Amino acid sequence: MSHALKQVFNKDRTFRPKRKFEPGTQRFELHKKAQASLNAGLDLKVAVQLPPGEEQNDWVAVHVVDFFNRINLIYGTISDYCTEQSCPVMSGGPKYEYRWQDEHKYRKPTALSAPQYMNLLMDWIEVQINNEDIFPTNVGTPFPKNFLPVVKKILSRLFRVFVHVYIHHFDRITQMGSEAHVNTCYKHFYYFVKEFNLIDTKELEPLKEMTSRMCH
Repeated sequence: MSHALKQVFNKDRTFRPKRKFEPGTQRFELHKKAQASLNAGLDLKVAVQLPPGEEQNDWVAVHVVDFFNRINLIYGTISDYCTEQSCPVMSGGPKYEYRWQDEHKYRKPTALSAPQYMNLLMDWIEVQINNEDIFPTNVGTPFPKNFLPVVKKILSRLFRVFVHVYIHHFDRITQMGSEAHVNTCYKHFYYFVKEFNLIDTKELEPLKEMTSRMCH
């Protein structure tokens, strides 16, 4: 386990450093625009829409980084309660089990405990969003052809964090008084992926009932 990861998941809860946007860049301005509409209390369905004159890939890139930062924090708040013993399988209830696969060690889908899966997932996403070839930071540098497929994979895997947290750890979220915050983050995420068609409907099945109540 890398030193950075140990810091994220250790008991004093120092989370992994956030990926930030450089002040003065177009991404930073877009990030500020997105934050301003959220802070103004805009309807989340409206807040996720592409602002006039902006490039969709830029807008998507800004949101992927933001969702990664926020979902990582949400998981961090319950990580003490998500252990090899409590969650020996990365799942969302009895019907859904998620197996890990990557280009390196786990070439076949592999059953892992939830904390192992989360560690690998957060590490994997961090590598993608810090890769200039996939998420270029300079304005004018074109996005690669595989940008949207990579984004879809990142977001569908981040959705699994919500599934696990809601189904297995929601009592903890409620005890901490974080329910409203987590629900808002989920609604924002859900409206965003629906607006740009970034997650297959079948991936969203595990939280379908809750979503239909929360996201009208």
